[in-house]
Amino acid sequence: MTREPSPDAGPQARAADLRLAGEWLAQHDLADVHPTPLLASRLAVRRRARLAAQVILAVLIIASALVAASAFGGSSQRPLPLLALAALVAGLLLAQSLLDRWVRRVDQQAGATLSRRAAHPIQPGWRAVLGRPFAVFTAVTFAGAMALAGSALAVPDPTVRQLAVVLLIGLLGVTAITVMQLRHLLRHPVVAQDEESLTADVIMRVEDARELTTPSVQWTLPMVLLFGTAPGWWSAAAVAYLLLSLAALVVLHARMPSSATVARRAMSAR
Repeated sequence: MTREPSPDAGPQARAADLRLAGEWLAQHDLADVHPTPLLASRLAVRRRARLAAQVILAVLIIASALVAASAFGGSSQRPLPLLALAALVAGLLLAQSLLDRWVRRVDQQAGATLSRRAAHPIQPGWRAVLGRPFAVFTAVTFAGAMALAGSALAVPDPTVRQLAVVLLIGLLGVTAITVMQLRHLLRHPVVAQDEESLTADVIMRVEDARELTTPSVQWTLPMVLLFGTAPGWWSAAAVAYLLLSLAALVVLHARMPSSATVARRAMSAR
């Protein structure tokens, strides 16, 4: 990232985006680097895409809750609500795909304006971007949420079983969305023209990957759909799952190196 804005840094970013880019650089031990319009535009589109992704997940939670409410209205034997939820999940997957394409297009446009690329560009793999501990944590939390949903299917109460099916559809939907986002994160090309912008690019990837591993929906959906309706043993297991996974996430963030440190290690290993 150049010390001064240059003509090949992309379209003029808004003053607010430049200010936020400067704050982002300071937070990642790059305070001596001048924020460029290129970096500001890349960070801005990620903020907006992240907000839209949160809206997508919120829609999934609300729709799941509405379908679950239909189970208490005497429609537990009708497949229409479940089919509607499945169709909504497919639509949300399409929306997430369009979001990822938007971010990728902005990065491609930014890369096309660069007069030169980093002398030794890198394409960080999942071990550098996500790391084994976060990958294991993601797999375990997914398995735990699926186990909760599967155990509820064994309950003889038909209402609980329908809610468990809704939970399974929601969990599979959010998992597919997360996989799509990780795939985009790992495969989209590096946009950098010097060592500093290369560091910033890797930091953005690491931060995005760590945010994706936060199992907010896996924690929320079981509580929204089944807590208090399923048997007491299930509710106790759901609370234990929530507390244990939350503690594990806190320990991970406390013990793992910062995103800036991870980025510098990845660059030094190239």
